Amino acid sequence: MNNKTIMVCLDGSKNSLRGLDKAIMFAKQSNSRILGVHSDTSFSAFSAVRAPILPEKKWKKEAKALMKIAKNKVEKSKIEFEGIVIAGHTSGIDLVTFANNPKNKIDQIVIGSRGMGFPKELFFGSTSNFVLHKAKAPVTIVK
Repeated sequence: MNNKTIMVCLDGSKNSLRGLDKAIMFAKQSNSRILGVHSDTSFSAFSAVRAPILPEKKWKKEAKALMKIAKNKVEKSKIEFEGIVIAGHTSGIDLVTFANNPKNKIDQIVIGSRGMGFPKELFFGSTSNFVLHKAKAPVTIVK
């Protein structure tokens, strides 16, 4: 039985998939499971929805395809994988809200950085920077 859960943030970018590769490496070393989390930000900023887990039947086709790729990659390494999609309105807040919820038992977070923010986030993207500073679990940022 795996003792730890590594949350890897997945948005479909090449850097998030590089983050998944690092999470696989960490999981092998620590006998952990991987929880792939995608934030669906299509909800209105004025919505009351705050990071609930969406049932798989409500996932968009892009999220389904992303989770299938992640699951295949992780399970090839004989590591337990679970993919979830959370609903909200900003990725950083959604991911941190989910990770900081004690019910989810997140031991480590791995997130890829695209570095698309400006100018404060010159080296880390705004989402990864937010997660780094607000999450309670240790965070690994992959460039």
